[in-house]
Amino acid sequence: MESIKIKESISNLQDFYILSIRGLTGIFKRPFYSKDLIEQMDYAGAGSSVIIILVSLFIGMALSLQLSAELSILGLKMYTGKVVGISVIREIGPVTTALVFTGRAGAGIASELGSMILGHQVDTLRVFGVDPIKKLVTPRILSSIIMLPVLTIIGDAVALFGGYYISVFVSHQSGTFYWSSIKDVLIFENVFSGTVKPFIFGYLIASISCYMGLSTKGGAMGLRKSTTQAVVTSIIVIIISDFILTRVLLYMLGFSV
Repeated sequence: MESIKIKESISNLQDFYILSIRGLTGIFKRPFYSKDLIEQMDYAGAGSSVIIILVSLFIGMALSLQLSAELSILGLKMYTGKVVGISVIREIGPVTTALVFTGRAGAGIASELGSMILGHQVDTLRVFGVDPIKKLVTPRILSSIIMLPVLTIIGDAVALFGGYYISVFVSHQSGTFYWSSIKDVLIFENVFSGTVKPFIFGYLIASISCYMGLSTKGGAMGLRKSTTQAVVTSIIVIIISDFILTRVLLYMLGFSV
């Protein structure tokens, strides 16, 4: 029994690897489904922007509030902006945006493709000679790779404005000094670290969601299971990959740990 489960797990990993690689390499092969790409960009990007803005705003405000309270005890309240900037740009912004993106766009991708599997629409594409991975998976992967970094930049900016509001109007700090501190942390190392992660997160989220959706079986219960697995697996992979990426980037950029 255990050997069967191990073989199934290895087989599933192999299928996921093949689908994710074919979906990514499909970006460079004809035909190009531009209309599908634009539709997915609108769904994943514009459709997720409002919730990401709201979440980022209140995370920035809460982070600034907590830091102001703690740093004031040490007499370092003026460094709130610098700590908020580094935390948001390098770590909190990319991870938070990716998690929200998973819950909104990732779940939608998995449920949509799962419904197409149950409705035999994918089989219909094969009958007409259309590659389902090129038609369905590639636009979703590419749209996620494009839109998640954009959403991350927007989320970072909103979080920093949230931190500014708390620092100036609640903690009564200098707004000029706050933005000066933010400007000081906008160096290559910090920006590069916060920019690389969303590209990888977007690829992982879209690949996992597409795989789970196309693996749907068993009717409505199976659709619920595959959608849940897509979200849960994506969250776990994001957290693990974030740690690995952080360690690699710190080493590459010459930071001592």
